[in-house]
Amino acid sequence: MTRTHVRPPATREAPAEPGPTRRARGGPGRRGTPAWHRWSALAFIAPLITYLVLFYGYPLYRNIDLSIHDYTPRAFVQGDAEFTGLANFADVVLSDAFGPAVWTTVVFTLASIAVQYAIGLALAVFFRTSFPLSPVLRGMFLVPWLLPMIVSASTWSWMLNSDHGIVNSVLSAFGIGQINWLTSPEWALVSVVVANIWLGIPFNLVILYSGLQNVPDELYEAAALDGAGPWKRFWHVTMPLLRPVSAITLLLGLVYTLKVVDVIWIMTVGGPGGSSTTLAIWSYRRAFGTGQPDFSEAAAVGNLLIVLALVFGVVHLYLQRREARR
Repeated sequence: MTRTHVRPPATREAPAEPGPTRRARGGPGRRGTPAWHRWSALAFIAPLITYLVLFYGYPLYRNIDLSIHDYTPRAFVQGDAEFTGLANFADVVLSDAFGPAVWTTVVFTLASIAVQYAIGLALAVFFRTSFPLSPVLRGMFLVPWLLPMIVSASTWSWMLNSDHGIVNSVLSAFGIGQINWLTSPEWALVSVVVANIWLGIPFNLVILYSGLQNVPDELYEAAALDGAGPWKRFWHVTMPLLRPVSAITLLLGLVYTLKVVDVIWIMTVGGPGGSSTTLAIWSYRRAFGTGQPDFSEAAAVGNLLIVLALVFGVVHLYLQRREARR
C-alpha cells in the first residue's frame, strides 16, 4: 500500500503594503523632522526672537521712521508727522556743525581705542606672568568697569575741576599753573578722552588677557631657544597669535566709543563751544538737551552712526574671512 503524501495548501504571501503606509509606519523621524521636534525648537527660540524684535527690530524701525518724517513735539504726540524722505539727512550733512562733529568723533574714537588697546595689551602681557599679587591687581583694574557710568564721569569732573580739582592741585605743587580742563576749548576734548580711556582699559585687559591664555608656552620656549629676545617673542609670537582677539577687541571698542554720550555729557555737555561735541552728543542734544527737541534730526544723526558702525562691522567680517582662507 502506497502512502500518499498530501501537500499542505500553499499560503499566499500578504501583499506588500504600499509605500505611503510603510513610510507612515516608520515614522517621520526617518525621512524628516517630527512635528513635535519643530514645535519644541520654535518654543526654545521664541524668547530670543521676541527679544530681538522688541529691543532691536522695533527701535531700529522707529528710528528710521523718525528720520524720514518731520516729527515736532506736536506731531510726535498726534502721530501726523509729514513725510520728508531724505531731507533730514541732507540738513544734517549740510549743517555747519556736521564737519566739526565728525572731526571730533574721529579724534575721540581713534585716540580712545588706540590708547585703551595699547595699555590693555601691556597689562595683559604683564599679568600673563604669574606672581603672588596678580589676581588682586587684576581685580583692582576691573573697578572702573564695575562702577556706574554716572559715578565715574562725576568723579572725573571733580578731579578736573579748575578751582578745586585734585589734578590742578598736584600740578600746582610742581609749579604748573591752573588748567581749565573742562571749560577750555583746547582741553575739553582731551579731558573726555582721558576719562573714556580710563573706563575702557579694563575691557581691553580682560579680552586680551583671555586671548593670551590660549598661546602655548612651548612657542615662547622654542623662540627663546632660537635666540629671540623679549621684543622678538612679542612681535613674532604674541601679536600674530593674538590677531583675531585684537580684531574683535578693536571692533567692539570702536562701536562702543562711537555711541558714548554719558561721559561727555556729564563732564562738558559737549562744550565749550562745541569743542567736545561728537555725533552721539549732537543727536542726544537735539532730542533731549534743548527746550525745543528735534526728534527727526536726532534720529538722522543716530542712523548715520548706525551705518558707520555697520560699515566697520562688514570690513571686519571681510578681513576675518580673508584671513581664514590663508
